[in-house]
Amino acid sequence: MSAPETTDEQALNAVFSALSDPVRRAILTRLGEGELLVSQIAEPFEISLQAVSKHIHVLVKAGLVVQERTGRVSLCRLDAGPIYQAAVWLNRYSKYWQEQFDTMAAWLDELDSKRKQIRTRRKKS
Repeated sequence: MSAPETTDEQALNAVFSALSDPVRRAILTRLGEGELLVSQIAEPFEISLQAVSKHIHVLVKAGLVVQERTGRVSLCRLDAGPIYQAAVWLNRYSKYWQEQFDTMAAWLDELDSKRKQIRTRRKKS
């Protein structure tokens, strides 16, 4: 049995879940340019306004979008803080990947050196 998730882990899971959908990523990209009405967000998508609203709701729950309603008008803006937290979490693995790339580079250098040795031997023969 696994340990219960902390609030931070739940928030991170919500961010990654929200980012897993291409429509939601596109919405975030649009909001990166500035605040928009929900109807403005929906314009380029070939899905219903209701579907866009559901995507926005997921983004709001993940803390990636702040939505302010004034009557029937709903204005949305990006909150990139949770994306930063996800980037910090992902960055923990950069050392691992750098080591993997360094190992692969060393292996390729060794392979290249062996090929050069073989070519040199063939030329001498």
